[in-house]
Amino acid sequence: MVKLNKIYTKTGDDGTTGLVDGPRRQKDDLRVEAYGTVDETNAAIGLARLHSRDMARVDHTLSRIQNDLFDLGSDLATPGPDEGRQYKALRVTAKQVVWLEDQIDMFNEALEPLKSFVLPGGTPLSAALHLARTVARRAERIVVALRRGEPDINAEALRYLNRLSDLLFVLARVANANGTKDVLWEPGRHTGEAKSG
Repeated sequence: MVKLNKIYTKTGDDGTTGLVDGPRRQKDDLRVEAYGTVDETNAAIGLARLHSRDMARVDHTLSRIQNDLFDLGSDLATPGPDEGRQYKALRVTAKQVVWLEDQIDMFNEALEPLKSFVLPGGTPLSAALHLARTVARRAERIVVALRRGEPDINAEALRYLNRLSDLLFVLARVANANGTKDVLWEPGRHTGEAKSG
């Protein structure tokens, strides 16, 4: 169990931060940006949960994701190969990715088929989940960039982020009365409008 007694340490006043393992990194290091954006995703989901209390299955799913995102943050904050470590690093597993896939399949069953791209909006929960989805996509892009320079990135971590954004999209549609109240994109709707006056 993690025990945090002191909130400020002053060790980051020089612009560096400590990882789970290895030397300190600059706070704008791509690895720090990666797990920081995972943390931002978690915060966005926390805000979405302010609107999910009356949707027990959705809220339970989001609660589990929040916990798993801390696993993911720890994974990304632990660089280097796992071989030869004195302790077992916390890594996202294929089981966690499969759980996301199972949730996508389960929630997607009741959804209206898509006839166009969905605009972020509708209910407050749906809009909040779309925001969380876009933050998760940004985290995914950062992890892809990080992996180019540090190829030891756990492949399951990247898969997790990819599936997570898909699930958040599906849950956003669930929050819009299973897609019946989705706000749909109308391609070119305003391109031919005549200006008046």
